[in-house]
Amino acid sequence: MKNVWTKLRRSAVFGCALVGLVFLLATFSPFVRWYARTLRGSWADPRGDTLIVIGGSDLDGFPGPSTVLRCMYAVVAYRERGFRKIVVSGYLVGSHMRNLLIAEGVPAEVVVVEDNSRSTRENAVDVARFLAGEPGPKALMTSDYHMFRAARAFRKAGLNVEPWPIPDALKRIEDRTRTWSAFVDEATESAKIVYYAWHGWI
Repeated sequence: MKNVWTKLRRSAVFGCALVGLVFLLATFSPFVRWYARTLRGSWADPRGDTLIVIGGSDLDGFPGPSTVLRCMYAVVAYRERGFRKIVVSGYLVGSHMRNLLIAEGVPAEVVVVEDNSRSTRENAVDVARFLAGEPGPKALMTSDYHMFRAARAFRKAGLNVEPWPIPDALKRIEDRTRTWSAFVDEATESAKIVYYAWHGWI
């Protein structure tokens, strides 16, 4: 019995040390910033006729912080580029995203909603089907840490898009108290990338 307790104590100490190491890595090293930039990738000031905006987090059906941030950047993009059409995509949050854009001055006739998709894979498939035969180049807007998977999922679904990542994780990293949340999002996204690659969705 004593040996069992000794092993359990050692395992607990090892687990706590590992958690502490990860916390230090996430909070004080440049890793989180580097990885956010890696997932963001490069882009060349995308322009197009259609802007696609993917919904992110939700709070009981209402837009969460990442969704609101994407919508605000979409408003700026419309003001600067005058997209002919903006497609907002996301189960439950799609209609709220449309309302946010309209409230900020985007004409109602410009914004269309796809609100059946519950995942990035479904975003890609449903929007690709929705825009089938639609002429002109298309830009895809989502959070920096999400862009690697999102852009590849859309292209895999047959819709060629130009990435337009917005600074989400990279903004949070500027505030050390929010770096951990960015790290968690990046870690979760890494697991999803592996899952999507395993299924051949990216």
